[in-house]
Formats: sequence, structure tokens, C-alpha cells
Amino acid sequence: MIEASCDCGGVRIEIDAAPTKLTDCNCGVCRRYGALWAYYMRPQVRVAGATTIYLRGHKWLEFHHCVTCRCLTHWQAVDKAGQRMGVNARLMAPEVVAATPIVQFDGASR
Repeated sequence: MIEASCDCGGVRIEIDAAPTKLTDCNCGVCRRYGALWAYYMRPQVRVAGATTIYLRGHKWLEFHHCVTCRCLTHWQAVDKAGQRMGVNARLMAPEVVAATPIVQFDGASR
């Protein structure tokens, strides 16, 4: 099991397994957030704590932030039929990130 948390500890995330790869996306929002995304299916992830949501652009993704420290914690689809979600790996232990390959994704060209 992998654990992640925001800076203040108000949001805690438990994930069934370590990520097999991380995605560094260069789209406008991911570039500004500085997030590294670990992708999972929603049943593999448990999020505890209060978050606030930012809906960007076409409003099909919810970007979740801690209500206290404002760290970006995860994203999930607005349409809850979608099971895929992204967890901000920057909230995981540094050794988890260091042991995981990072893939560059050109989201800016989409």
C-alpha cells in the first residue's frame, strides 16, 4: 500500500499499489501545478479529508485541492461512470517517485 498526503495532512490518500509509471504532462494546468500523475482505477484509491474542486476548460475533469493548504491532490472525471483517476505523485514519499519511471506527455499540443 502507498500513502500520500497534502502538506498539512488534512487530505490523506491510500492506494493499493505503487505506481508503475508517472506522467509529466505539459498542458497549461499540469505545467502550472507541477504535478506528476499516477493513474489508477477509482476502487484502488481511498481519499480522506476535505477537498475543493476546480473545473477547467471543457469541465470534464475535477481537480481536487486540500481546503486548508491548497495542495493539488488528485483529479477524477466529472462523469462518475469514468473509473480512471490521477493521483498527484508529488504527495507520495520521495523514494516512491524516485523508483518510478516518468513518461513525458505532450498535453499542450492537444
